[in-house]
Amino acid sequence: MTDPVSGLIAALDLTDTGARTSEDIFTGISQWQPLGRVFGGQVLAQSLIAAMRTIGEDRFVHSMHGYFLRPGDVNQPITFSVDRIHDGRSFSTRRTQAYQGGQPILSMIASFQTADEGLEHQTDMPVGLPEPESLPSAAETLAGLDHPVATNWATGRAFDMRHVPSPIYFSVEGERVAHQAVWMKSLAPLPDDENLHRAALAYASDYSILEPIMRGHGVPWALPGLKAASLDHAMWFHRFGRVDEWMLYVQESPSAGGGRGLSLGRIYSRDGVLLASVAQEGMVRVPTR
Repeated sequence: MTDPVSGLIAALDLTDTGARTSEDIFTGISQWQPLGRVFGGQVLAQSLIAAMRTIGEDRFVHSMHGYFLRPGDVNQPITFSVDRIHDGRSFSTRRTQAYQGGQPILSMIASFQTADEGLEHQTDMPVGLPEPESLPSAAETLAGLDHPVATNWATGRAFDMRHVPSPIYFSVEGERVAHQAVWMKSLAPLPDDENLHRAALAYASDYSILEPIMRGHGVPWALPGLKAASLDHAMWFHRFGRVDEWMLYVQESPSAGGGRGLSLGRIYSRDGVLLASVAQEGMVRVPTR
């Protein structure tokens, strides 16, 4: 599909195969990627959708923890098996395994809860940041570049992402600090399906979360020989928000070492409501010469 948002929706529309063992089985397609590897956020979101398909309408995901085990191939379908680990009075737990060629490429556990009342507080959204309309989009920043990765990032992604203070595609401008913020929203409206928006939020949360590690060391994506890959991904869903409206993704990296780095993120609605928290460790290897 030429429309990336339609492609996202199609990828998240899993097929129930009707097959049953002790687990529920679904299959899904992949969005094209220039290097032939499945985007980690895609298989993460699909695994979450698979788990959601086994949960009643009265329960919503509040946390997920996943490990990326192998790179996926965009040319092969993905099979998802869901183990209904537990259903209690308020909480349900599901384990989803994503497979290609009989080998697991991702393993995830997610927890769901009924709506409940309780204590309320949140960390406030940073103030004084530029509005998204004042910042260049990836399409504007990467316009005219004849490279498959740049073209895909400019026009093939389902989300508009605008960096504060600036993107790190080709260079890292300004002070070397291990934090940044990214305004993001889907390029087109999504259906009024809360679970779809939650899965799409997980999808988008994987795009830029490793960048604070790179920014802190002046490492742009275009650095020859750079190798970066997600190792695991944890996410906590605090409140519902629509992903087709502007959200602010505040990111920082508290530590890097041993060829790995840890990044933490908070996702806010434009009016300052904390929607989700994210943690990811990734492999970040920089050539020594």
